Amino acid sequence: MPRIARRTFLAGLGGAALTACTSPSGGPQPPTPDGFEGSGAPSPTPLPRVTVNAVNGPVLVPGEPQRVVVLDTDVLDSALTLGITPVGAALPAADTRFPDYWPVSRTTGIRLVGPAGAPDLDAVRALRPDLILSNQARDGDRYEQLRGIAPTVLTQTTGAPWKADFQLHAQALSREAAAAAFVAAYQKHAGQVVQALSAAKLSGRRVSLVRFVEGGGIRLFGRQSFPGTVLADAEAGRPDAQNVDQSDFEIPLDQLAKADGDLLLYATYGDPAKAGTDAALASPAWQALGAVKAFRAFPVDDQLWFQGIGYTGANFMLDELQRFLGA
Repeated sequence: MPRIARRTFLAGLGGAALTACTSPSGGPQPPTPDGFEGSGAPSPTPLPRVTVNAVNGPVLVPGEPQRVVVLDTDVLDSALTLGITPVGAALPAADTRFPDYWPVSRTTGIRLVGPAGAPDLDAVRALRPDLILSNQARDGDRYEQLRGIAPTVLTQTTGAPWKADFQLHAQALSREAAAAAFVAAYQKHAGQVVQALSAAKLSGRRVSLVRFVEGGGIRLFGRQSFPGTVLADAEAGRPDAQNVDQSDFEIPLDQLAKADGDLLLYATYGDPAKAGTDAALASPAWQALGAVKAFRAFPVDDQLWFQGIGYTGANFMLDELQRFLGA
């Protein structure tokens, strides 16, 4: 896939979403500037309710929900990818803005309802949602409170099972046709990246994933993580220490050698000083890494590579991976 601007790519996604999401009721109605549906026109006839088999059991949700609240970054990507702008969203505590791989025009009107894992339930209730999406790891302990506000669909967790989770989100959002289109487009894109890397004799290059986490140390990411699965789709190699069936693991500064690879991609969650990024990058251990000495270590957007967790985020990651590898 040729390297393309995010704005151009998203324009294509938006067109696909509008085409695939057209419904018998006339398609999704655009929100007013404050994120609420306009009341001047009569509401379309509600569609029959849908039963979704979520991790928390069968959940009866409205057909084509109009006022969706998302409480983690994966469901934010799913909703926006499928052409639905949530009325409310929770973001990780250290994030103060929506991911900028989405243009502002797509996130304007979404109201923040507190940090992921500790949302403000009064703020959620005030938005009058007809559907809430999250996962058991974040919100399992407040499921009863959430379902008292609106039908609530939870997946087990987030990260590695993002493709299966997306299918559940699509069902809950009555967007199965759009979901199928995006899955097919992603598979085609991944195949094109594989071909481009092969043609450039870059197949199997070992790609290291490092995340500096405020309050969580230096973390390396294995195969069972969102970015790990995207690298696998591109048939990229992994350093031995990260070629493991787990999501991520913490290492001390004196084990930074495990972060080496043919290409090293690193991101920071939180403040770089508090997350240890500044200290690590200035350390002799970091400077001794082969990828650093070869100028093959690059910072990446944490909200994209580690929080995007969806098909739109994954598409951008494939494009960036191809660029970083020079194919």
